[in-house]
Amino acid sequence: MALNSKLMQKNGFMAALLAREFITKKAGDRINTVSFYAEKYSYGRGTVQNAINVIKEAGAAELSTHGHMGTYIKSIDYQKIWELTLWETLMGVMPLPYSRLYEGLATGLYKCAEVANIPFNLAYMRGAKNRLEALSRERYDFAVVSKFTFFRSSEYETEMIMDFGKKSYVDEHVVIFSDNNKKEPEDGMRVGIDKSSPDLYLLTLEVCKGKKVNYFELPYNQILTKLLNKELDMAIWNIDEINDRKIQVNSHKINIPGFNADDTNAVLVVKKGNEGVKNLLQTIIDKTKVKDFQKKVLTGKMIPNY
Repeated sequence: MALNSKLMQKNGFMAALLAREFITKKAGDRINTVSFYAEKYSYGRGTVQNAINVIKEAGAAELSTHGHMGTYIKSIDYQKIWELTLWETLMGVMPLPYSRLYEGLATGLYKCAEVANIPFNLAYMRGAKNRLEALSRERYDFAVVSKFTFFRSSEYETEMIMDFGKKSYVDEHVVIFSDNNKKEPEDGMRVGIDKSSPDLYLLTLEVCKGKKVNYFELPYNQILTKLLNKELDMAIWNIDEINDRKIQVNSHKINIPGFNADDTNAVLVVKKGNEGVKNLLQTIIDKTKVKDFQKKVLTGKMIPNY
């Protein structure tokens, strides 16, 4: 980037460091003094002031000085601030796009980032716990999980910053049986579970509560095959995959008292304290537009693009 090359030649890393400070703030927030930044980063006051001027001249932030009350951010352009941070691609992780809903969600996210002209990429990983673990280790800037999983995964210290609403993650999870005559779990049934997917794992435990079933821990992608081959009797599954692949299997709605179907909501989460990425995502991702793109993919009016 030409601006960043010029920036580095003039003031070294100082302007990038300030941009990383500013991206965590919003309009109306106060910034620290030139002396504070000079001491914090061991640069001269002149270098700090030059770096602030570069940020202002780039149109990344407009500042307002109020004498002894300090300097405040009057407006901020997160896209331009992101460029000045010298960070590279905004990287997210979401489920494998095996359903139209996931394809539509990925398409919507890419389209919003494209409009904002932010370098953006998505990785795809099976198992919400795996995604949250990778997020906590800062391998990714954000993750897509279900709202159900988010509220049951506090150990990862993440923050939900956007909720795309009901049926944005899955249409619904259902109970599936290998025997076409079964409608509910029974003692002695062989039940497939995958602990890396809190949705499937916890819903399975709730549905089977009070029954003496035999749990078989398996990777998600093996459960359906084993059930269809009669090696399992029951599992919880995503109705979207069943419908998209036209799989013939005995399925029934989940019946859990007080269940509010948060498993169908797709949410964006970031690591707690990552205010820069939080502010940027909330600026560039328009959830109404994402849902509109998702609907177009679902109805066949748009080819998935992710």
